Amino acid sequence: MKKINWDNIRVVLIIGVVIFLFSFSSQRNENRKLTSAKVEFVDNEEFITHDKVNKLLIQNFNSVGSIRKDKLDLHSVEKRLDSEPMIDKAEVYATVDGKLIAIIKQKEPIARVYEGGRSYYLDYKGGEMPLSDNLTARVPIVTGAIESVDKKQLWKVLKYIYDDDFLKKNIIGIEVRGQDGLKMMVRNYNYSILFGRLQNVEKKFNNYKAFFQNAVKDTLIENYKTINLKFTQQVVCTKN
Repeated sequence: MKKINWDNIRVVLIIGVVIFLFSFSSQRNENRKLTSAKVEFVDNEEFITHDKVNKLLIQNFNSVGSIRKDKLDLHSVEKRLDSEPMIDKAEVYATVDGKLIAIIKQKEPIARVYEGGRSYYLDYKGGEMPLSDNLTARVPIVTGAIESVDKKQLWKVLKYIYDDDFLKKNIIGIEVRGQDGLKMMVRNYNYSILFGRLQNVEKKFNNYKAFFQNAVKDTLIENYKTINLKFTQQVVCTKN
């Protein structure tokens, strides 16, 4: 008579019990309804409100408490949030205890553009971002003949300014002047910068920063009307 291997039977029974408990727990968890929703912003500034994100989270449902976890399509929710013009990236997940969490990374405005009777932000990735009713970004204002320049090149100049701490604090406005390129306005001083065409950007800004440091030391900066950076080998200034 063949001897029964009780050890193998015990292993099979244990595995069966674990599978049953896991299936029961999973089914019970899926049938649970959500208890609350929480929105977390990666950024300190809030161009889109918590309330607006909450409404997008529970769209097509009466309330958070009416949503069953197994009926929630997290991928669709993330896509819906990502399509919001002020949101760069959204990550959404549900916790074991029934909380719906949305982590929101907003688009990052680097300039405010006035073009053809409309106004919008240009974001860090070069896309358009609508103005916010909740917050106004402190970024350079861009006006003039926007259509006369390559917008990608203009974005590169604006991004360069945004990434440089000195330029970001110093330059507050840019006028696009067609063939004459860019004219820039600065904070705290009355002179303007004649930047010229959208080329040799790094060299021109390095020339400007070197000029500024020397002019401030010599206390002559208040006497200047224009700082011409069009010639990359030198900075040409006119006085009041």
